[in-house]
Amino acid sequence: MVKTNKNNKRRPTGVGYFINGIQTLFVGMLRIWTIPIVLMLSVASGFTTFYGLSHFITDWIALIITIAIQSIIVICSLEIAGIHWKANRVRYASVVLSLLIALTASVSFSYFKFYEISQQGNIHINRLDEIRQSVKTYLGEILTIKGEVIKQQHLELKKASDEAAQAYFGTHPLITGGYRNQIGDGPFYKHYKQMYEDKKIKQQNLDLAFSSFDKKIQQLQVSLSNLDVAKDLESSYYDVLTKYQDVQIQTGQLSSSMGQGLPEAPLLMTYRQFTVDVTPSIVMWKGFSLFAFICAAMVDFFTVLLSYRLEFTAPGPLTIDEEELVFECLRQFTEFTINNNDELQMVIEKTDIEKARKYSDLSRMFAVGLLLNRGFLRKLDHRTVEFAPNLYPLIAEKMGDKINQIRTASLTNKDSISSET
Repeated sequence: MVKTNKNNKRRPTGVGYFINGIQTLFVGMLRIWTIPIVLMLSVASGFTTFYGLSHFITDWIALIITIAIQSIIVICSLEIAGIHWKANRVRYASVVLSLLIALTASVSFSYFKFYEISQQGNIHINRLDEIRQSVKTYLGEILTIKGEVIKQQHLELKKASDEAAQAYFGTHPLITGGYRNQIGDGPFYKHYKQMYEDKKIKQQNLDLAFSSFDKKIQQLQVSLSNLDVAKDLESSYYDVLTKYQDVQIQTGQLSSSMGQGLPEAPLLMTYRQFTVDVTPSIVMWKGFSLFAFICAAMVDFFTVLLSYRLEFTAPGPLTIDEEELVFECLRQFTEFTINNNDELQMVIEKTDIEKARKYSDLSRMFAVGLLLNRGFLRKLDHRTVEFAPNLYPLIAEKMGDKINQIRTASLTNKDSISSET
């Protein structure tokens, strides 16, 4: 052991002190590292809060409110760790209420940013589905009308063909009695044959027009299919709009041939609307995203937790004087047991005899409070504490010093007795 005197105190060397020094250094490094982590988390949460808040109010006001929110979160988290609700319920309630309000504001506005990030792909898919559904509905209505027109034209052509055949064989209802049942291509037959030829030509022209129309519809559908996998999204989207306009123009040209009122073509979104970023709004809460909410809450949760632990954990190691004080004061306790955690625990209340004698336990309770504050003791309940692992080496070293002192004193007494004899 290294000797010490009153003027120059040095920490004794030993395994216990070495282990305690390593543990203390590790805890200290974690505490130091916790500070920049809390600051980084606060900045990250502040950025997302400012992003959501700036869409509703002026930027500089949003920045001031964001700084206030993040400051309240850190300050209240530190303050909660240092107060107890039984000591001052009003103060504790006000701090907790302030923290809850700040957290609610922070998470609510941070949610918009995480929603935008997490739902960006879904929003693109939803917009694409909206375009496809609009085009599909429009084309479906037109193709239904087209089918009805083709069916009607076929019926009219068949009717004209039947009337021409009846006129040729003289069985047409409009033929007068003298010419009935006379076979031949007279004026009556030529009239109906010409009507049949006109309808046939009209049918052929309509079929050609519908064939061209079907090709444009097919091209539009191909463009829509390629839109989701296109490398050049802008060119592909404008190609869809061009093909869609071609279908509209062709539909307008066929409207007179169809002879029916056509449905109004839906207005598709522009390319800018199709690719615009998500703008925070209350609508985001209607399509609630649990993942975005958890991400927003997680950042603030870690900020609160680390800020709380930063204040709640032990601030540092014991000095030599504190070690001497703690060791002497702990020796005054008498009720020690081994608990279920295989840790040494002790009762910190006065014994009945001490209460009867009105014994002042200020010094030893101060030592207990010091060790609890530094993390060397753990409180089990209002009357019992247990040793933390980093306290055993210190106590072992002190007990070793006492044993060595006793042995030295015993040897000194023996030497003095032998010299006297």
